[in-house]
Amino acid sequence: MAESIPSATGTNGHDANAVYALGSSLGESARLQRQAEELAADSEALLDRVGLQSGQSVIDLGCGPRGILDLLADRVAPSGRVVGLDADPAHTAMAAEFAAERGLAGVQIMTADARSTGLPSGSFDVVHARTLLTNVPEPAEVAAEMTRLVRPGGWVASMEPDTEYGRCYPPHQAFDRLCEMFTVVFSRNGADPWIGRRVPGLLRVAGLEDVGVEARIQMYPLGNSRRTIRLDLVRSMLPQVVGMGLANVAELDELDAAARAHLDDPHTIVISGLFFLAWGRKPA
Repeated sequence: MAESIPSATGTNGHDANAVYALGSSLGESARLQRQAEELAADSEALLDRVGLQSGQSVIDLGCGPRGILDLLADRVAPSGRVVGLDADPAHTAMAAEFAAERGLAGVQIMTADARSTGLPSGSFDVVHARTLLTNVPEPAEVAAEMTRLVRPGGWVASMEPDTEYGRCYPPHQAFDRLCEMFTVVFSRNGADPWIGRRVPGLLRVAGLEDVGVEARIQMYPLGNSRRTIRLDLVRSMLPQVVGMGLANVAELDELDAAARAHLDDPHTIVISGLFFLAWGRKPA
């Protein structure tokens, strides 16, 4: 069963509730739950790269309401240790509930800032993050903390998006306009929607070696919830879109309806963007 461990306060003056570009809502929490299922195969591939195995210790930074806690627990069972960490107390409560409902052994959940966790150095064989670096204004701080947390000879693993090449074909003006709005709003607090390509360099600067990288393209058929991911994210950002003067509510409704109608055509090809899988080893 999962247990919660005390919240840790960052030591570098950070607010533990770090800026999250997509906000905090029941809808966003539900999206993150769906994302866990939809990206599971890619996450499994990343864990294969770092050779996570039974008996090891691993942390999932920025785990949200679920992250890959189940995948990690399966890999390190029966005697390994899994820690799930997130800055949002609502999400860590959901993560603890998820782990308890699934009966995941050796899982602990904590609320803390991924940039400064307060955990001892060298605590883990593997340190993992998925779609975390894209959301923080200073991703190098997270990369440095990940490197500090992993033991010498251990691995850091990161899976991050690069949304520049999100496309639909045939192209559609409404879809393109909403994609442009997404980039502007998502980036407003320093988040980087194109972080994926930067991650290998961040790992090297943090002091890791044997850095590897793989880019994966995401294409979704009709009926897959990620087919409309960009539209869904813009919809969740509606207050920010309006507040920044990018469009009014009526314009957004019109663009959203037109784009969804286009994506509802089974012959429309939808590419949400790239995901970069990156990994690096801490020198022994």
